[in-house]
Amino acid sequence: MIGGHDAVILAAGGSQRLGRPKQLLTLDGESLIARVSRLVEATGPGKTIAVLGAYAERLCGQLNGAMAVFNPDWATGMASSLRLAADALAGRHDPVLVVVVDQLALDEAHLVRLLAAHDGARDTVTAYGETLGVPAVLRAATLARATHLRGDTGFRALWSDEAPLAIRADALAVDVDTEDDVARAIATGLLDRD
Repeated sequence: MIGGHDAVILAAGGSQRLGRPKQLLTLDGESLIARVSRLVEATGPGKTIAVLGAYAERLCGQLNGAMAVFNPDWATGMASSLRLAADALAGRHDPVLVVVVDQLALDEAHLVRLLAAHDGARDTVTAYGETLGVPAVLRAATLARATHLRGDTGFRALWSDEAPLAIRADALAVDVDTEDDVARAIATGLLDRD
């Protein structure tokens, strides 16, 4: 357990391309939202916020200690969830671990690597392929600037002034957006059969 940080789980999406809540797909009998919540809590955050939207009622009971925050504007994109997270953590000064629920290869070891590498001088993010993204450890000041984001813009828009520290984890490029993604994940053992 590392501690000394807060955490945000982004789980508000409606899974429109999939046609069912990806947060409730399972791996070893555990829903993806419960799994990510467990992995996050294992890092010892001071406060964990889970931003829920489309399927909030179905997800609330699977948060493993995270505080649910409802995003009524979830359909407008990720920016609205990041704004709510920033509001929920306003006034706190610890770095913030930010995760999503559909990175099937995510494990506690990667979250610990991110937190251990974070020195507070800049944000620490995951690199896969040519992408820099989540999971990430944001400085509290970076998350606070999320109040200016709009639409489907994520926190990458906040890095124009300073490049983050990147920790490579190419396996995290695999996520679940379509039934074809689900079928591939089942075939490789990253999801349970329905």
